[in-house]
Amino acid sequence: MLLGDIAEIKTGMVLTRKKAEFPKDVKATYRLITLKNITENGILNDEPFEEFQSNDVLNPQHFTGNGDVLIKLSSPHTAIHINEATTGLLVPSYFAIIKVDSLKFLPEYVAWYLNTDEVKKELERSQAGTRIPSTNKTALSAIPIVGIPLIKQQAIVNLYNLHQKEKLLYSQLIEEKEKWFTALTKKMIKGEMKEDIS
Repeated sequence: MLLGDIAEIKTGMVLTRKKAEFPKDVKATYRLITLKNITENGILNDEPFEEFQSNDVLNPQHFTGNGDVLIKLSSPHTAIHINEATTGLLVPSYFAIIKVDSLKFLPEYVAWYLNTDEVKKELERSQAGTRIPSTNKTALSAIPIVGIPLIKQQAIVNLYNLHQKEKLLYSQLIEEKEKWFTALTKKMIKGEMKEDIS
């Protein structure tokens, strides 16, 4: 089974065509999802969304919808699942929007699957020899996808979410340890300096 068999795939909007050049040309302002909003693990971070001033009212097909999967068209091809909280964001042309057949596949599972090393390597192979490495709708449609029962897909999604929470906690712990170490060593050095002065 291929991704193109279980999903509708389209690319985001070319922003330069709709960007308002002057304040008087602005017809609408939209929140724009960019590369800085997404971590390498395919999770939205706390970066604020950019605002895009458009010279036209844009078609809803260019915006994120609940259950969509976005994938970056250039390496490292990070995929992200869109939930209710992240709907209505304008999608630029360096992302593809994947609308999954949710009767057969969970969008969260598809996002996880697209983030696996095997898929990323497959996409890199499909770009071999190109001057500007970027994938396209045809290459994405041809990605083989393993169909497993929805209950197993949900189990993988739950396991993945737990794994991401653990990674976040570990990184926070390391950050706290770094702060503790820095504060402690500064305190020790100050103590030595006081002794030298006395």
